[in-house]
Amino acid sequence: MCNNRMKNIQELQRLTSPAPKPQSLAWDGATLWMGSRETKRLYALNPATWTVGWETAAPGTPWGMTAVTGELRVLCGETADDHRIIRRCLPGKGFDGQFGIHCPDDCGSHLSFDGRSLVVSQWYPKKLLALGDDGQVERVITVPHGICGQVFVSGVFYLATTDAEETTDYWLTRVDPRPATPQIDDLARIPFAARALAFDGKNFWTNHREQNQIVCFVRPD
Repeated sequence: MCNNRMKNIQELQRLTSPAPKPQSLAWDGATLWMGSRETKRLYALNPATWTVGWETAAPGTPWGMTAVTGELRVLCGETADDHRIIRRCLPGKGFDGQFGIHCPDDCGSHLSFDGRSLVVSQWYPKKLLALGDDGQVERVITVPHGICGQVFVSGVFYLATTDAEETTDYWLTRVDPRPATPQIDDLARIPFAARALAFDGKNFWTNHREQNQIVCFVRPD
């Protein structure tokens, strides 16, 4: 597990976010999507030119996001009570007002898609929840740290995690869900308060939200 000798992630780029408080990230095969906690909008980013090709208002705070077969699923915090609801966004068109899945226990911050199920992460309960089509929980994986970002890559989950969010002690954690007892390993230290995780086929992306920056880093061996 975590130790003081763990190597830091290898940063490749640290870029200014097109909007303040970048919160959620997703990669759809060509575009890096970012959701801002402050503006409550989604932005389609060209990673080569770092320009916004399209943007749209979200129905609430876009806490988490993932790509699903050419579309986006966005975990939004809605109403004055910050109710957590998963919404459908069609790139170039906007949000589908008829689609909504309430998060279990009204709790959840980030999303991934494992090819079959949407997976909601709960930060403080330290859980990954795989959902069925009706939003019912089909599997629960408990992890040793709070989860502040997640993405599914080649059969395993990669998480941005921490035990104390007010510090700079964050980690890249890998969860292999295939064994009956999932295999969990902390791979590298993230030396800042990370939010969200996306994978572009080669490298990872995360947000240094309080610095209004989006960071690209190497996938560890």
